[in-house]
Amino acid sequence: MSISPKQRLLDTLAKKRVDRPPVICTGGMMNAAIVEVMTTTGHTLPEAHFQADRMATLAGDIHDGTGFENLGIPFCMTVEAEVLGSEIDFGSLACEPKIGRELFGSVKEVRFRDVNTMLDSGRIREVAGAAGLLARTHPDQPVIGSLTGPVSTAASLVSPMQFLKELRKEREAAHRVMDYVSTFLVAFARALVDSGATAICIGDPTATGEILGPRMFDEYAVTYLNKIIDGIHSAGVPVLVHICGEMKAVKPSLPLLHSDAISTDAFVNLKLLKEEYPQITTMGNLSTILLESGDPEKVARRTETLVREGIDIISPACGLSTSTSLEAIRAMTGVVKER
Repeated sequence: MSISPKQRLLDTLAKKRVDRPPVICTGGMMNAAIVEVMTTTGHTLPEAHFQADRMATLAGDIHDGTGFENLGIPFCMTVEAEVLGSEIDFGSLACEPKIGRELFGSVKEVRFRDVNTMLDSGRIREVAGAAGLLARTHPDQPVIGSLTGPVSTAASLVSPMQFLKELRKEREAAHRVMDYVSTFLVAFARALVDSGATAICIGDPTATGEILGPRMFDEYAVTYLNKIIDGIHSAGVPVLVHICGEMKAVKPSLPLLHSDAISTDAFVNLKLLKEEYPQITTMGNLSTILLESGDPEKVARRTETLVREGIDIISPACGLSTSTSLEAIRAMTGVVKER
């Protein structure tokens, strides 16, 4: 008998032998809430950002329509920023939410709030409620709760350009902000786990080698990602981490991350990364530009290459365009499932 998608993902993350790689799309910065799914089902954004039942229903629609072997929530990277106090533009059917205005202009201005109180703010309880609904209605499917990573979350609380400058110029205050943000992210993740999330995925698009450089990547990204990962591990679930960018400058730091899998952008040769660091469970990295192009034959061929090269988890390389077609996505998921 074949194992369930949930067990296959958990076994893969535990480095056990499996029949084939899982094929997933984690939500958050890598969510598959494409327009075609929403117009077909009538379950739409931005409405599903705000209510647990609508969020869970849309996550189920995405799973059913695309063939991805998980349920991923939420459908944006602004849940954390909203709770922290920044202004959010909640977008539309075709446009994801984004930060409208950061709350603070400098790390030295940040006012620290009680984390437990913050868990009752914004959409935290709705996202956790959706995780619970999905876990009950889809017991054989992994429910993945997605977090915005610590560097990106901090850069949504403090004006990003100023924040990045102050990582060097105001290091003590910057570390206080990063620690505050990370403590909050651990609490958010644990709320998702308590509600039924199978795993947590952290996407940190600001924490790239191109933006931070190797020294700052180690000092901030690795330090605080590991704080969050360790906090989530203590709740008993695995953690996946997505790092954007080309990665050459920070590749030696990847084994320092405590995550159970590392997802990369399409620029990265995952086959070579796997050969160089065999201890890393690799995830990715089908080009989302290729998926958006809509050519199912090209999508299928590239997916087949990733599977043949032994990539552990097959996934889009970054955030999907909302105009991506179901035909292209099904070409990707179908190739993996046929093996």
